[in-house]
Amino acid sequence: MIRETFVASDPKSAYDLAVAKYGRDIKLLSAKHISYDDGVIRSEITISIPQDVFLNASVINQSISSQIKSLFWHKGISKDWIDDILAPLEMMNSHILDNKEELVSYVFEEIDSALSIQKESVGEPKVIMLVGPTGVGKTTTIAKLSCRYQTTDRQMSLINLDSYKIGAFAQLDEYAKHLNIDHIKVEDIELFESNIVESNNDIILIDTVGVSPYDTQKFMKILQFAQTKIKREIEVHLVLSATTNRDDMDDTLKQFDPLDLDSVIFTKFDETKHFGNLLGFLLSNNLPMSYFCMGQDISTDIQLASKEYLLESFIGEIDYQH
Repeated sequence: MIRETFVASDPKSAYDLAVAKYGRDIKLLSAKHISYDDGVIRSEITISIPQDVFLNASVINQSISSQIKSLFWHKGISKDWIDDILAPLEMMNSHILDNKEELVSYVFEEIDSALSIQKESVGEPKVIMLVGPTGVGKTTTIAKLSCRYQTTDRQMSLINLDSYKIGAFAQLDEYAKHLNIDHIKVEDIELFESNIVESNNDIILIDTVGVSPYDTQKFMKILQFAQTKIKREIEVHLVLSATTNRDDMDDTLKQFDPLDLDSVIFTKFDETKHFGNLLGFLLSNNLPMSYFCMGQDISTDIQLASKEYLLESFIGEIDYQH
């Protein structure tokens, strides 16, 4: 016989939990009231369960657990991550494993707890560098951030380190003229350092060349700029497209991880309806997110990263009824 304890507000409710899990082929061994650390008195019962009944219930629970694991795996959540958060429930043979809706809700609560947001501080002086692969929209994101920070009384300027992409300077220069802020092109580390050290601007935004995850030469140049020995700290934010597949996201992070990234900014939110890979990437790498970008309007198409927005977008992909 197997023993198990159930706790509820009264003995009958605790016994009903046991019956719901194992049926009526169980035996009540003890029942008592216990005062818990929170000051609440609860009823605790202990029952014995025939081994075959216990094993059969465990198989059913494992089946539901396996279904939910498989569901999230196929949507981009790492197998190791989902295994880790469900392991405590499986060790306790928790009643949550009996119910798909409760189990999915539990997983989403764990996801919400694991996600982190970098707090925005618009009014504080700062130097921000955007890095990332080609084609993710770093230059447009710089312009959007410029609009966002322009709502403060802080003086602002743009530094362009992209000497590779044709028209990169001209594109950002148009944005700078539109916003009436300084914009300078820099190609060597000495000029870069002097522009930051001697600047009277409170906020400096830095655009960089797009770097393939496999282009070590370009990356080393960015690393040199990011790790300059100026007194002002440089915030480094990785820019990724929400449409990027998971393997490419991971390869890109490996390339840029030596920069001691502060957060990730996701662009092109309006170009996908599938957010599982993005969510799985954040959970597996424990990287804070700061902004979501969508569209081309530099004055409106950027918003603070939001757990709720991301999870609501992801929940629409989950069908656990079948």
